[in-house]
Amino acid sequence: MPTAFITGATAGLGAAFARRLASDGFDLVLLARDAERLERAAAELRGKYAVRAEALPADLSAEEGLAAAEERVREDVDLLVNNAGFGNRGVFLDVPVSDELTMLKVHCEAVLRLTRAAVPGMLERGRGAVVNVSSMAAFATRGTYGASKAWVVGFSRGIAADLRQRSRGGVRVMALCPGFVRTEFHERARMDMSGLPEFMWLDKDDVVDAALRDLRRGAQISIPGAQYKALYGAARLVPGGLVARLSSGTGRKYD
Repeated sequence: MPTAFITGATAGLGAAFARRLASDGFDLVLLARDAERLERAAAELRGKYAVRAEALPADLSAEEGLAAAEERVREDVDLLVNNAGFGNRGVFLDVPVSDELTMLKVHCEAVLRLTRAAVPGMLERGRGAVVNVSSMAAFATRGTYGASKAWVVGFSRGIAADLRQRSRGGVRVMALCPGFVRTEFHERARMDMSGLPEFMWLDKDDVVDAALRDLRRGAQISIPGAQYKALYGAARLVPGGLVARLSSGTGRKYD
C-alpha cells in the first residue's frame, strides 16, 4: 500500500486528510505535538479502515522534532502533506518576535526540509506527491502569517516546475490555498470570527476532496470553493494595495 505522511494530523485539515487517505487505502504516518491525542487518532484510523497508522509525536518548531520528521519522511513516503501551522493573534508589532520566528520555523523551514527529504526517494521510485498547505492569505499578505503562506506558494510552484521535466510528471508538488475552513485554527489563535458571513466558510472534507482532485490533474495551486476562486481571480486584477485594504482585519485569520 502507498504511504502518506501528514503533519498537524490530529485536527482540522490534517485529520480530514488522514480520514480520506485511509479510506482510499493509504497507510499513514501521522505527526503532531500531542502524543496522547495522536495515538488515539492513529488507533481510530487503524480500527476503522484496517490500514497501518503510525504515530510520530514531534514539534516541528524544535530541531529535534524536525530532524525526526525528516528521517522518517526519507523512508517510504508516497504522499507528503505539509499541513502543520498556526496563527498569531494581533498585528505584527503586537506579536512577540519569538512567536513570529516559531511560525517561520513551522510554516517555511519545516516545509522546505520535509519536501527536500521526501522528493529524492519519490524520484527514485518514479512517483509521489507533496501537498503544501498554504492559504488564501498568501494573495493578500498582511504580517508574517500571510508572508509565510506566500512563501509556501512560491516555493511549491518553483519545485513543481523543477520536477516536471526531471520526473516527466511522475512526482508532483502542489500548494493548497483554502480560505476560511471550519477547524480549531481560529479558536486556538483566539480570533473572533462571529462576523464572517456564512458563505465564506468551507467544509474541511470538501477542501480535501478538491485538493486531491486538483493534485490528480497536475495543478500547481489548488483553490477550493467557487467564492475563493473568484477572489483569487480578482486579486490578480486589482492593485495589491487595494486588495490589502479590502482584506484588513482578516489577513491573519485564514486557515
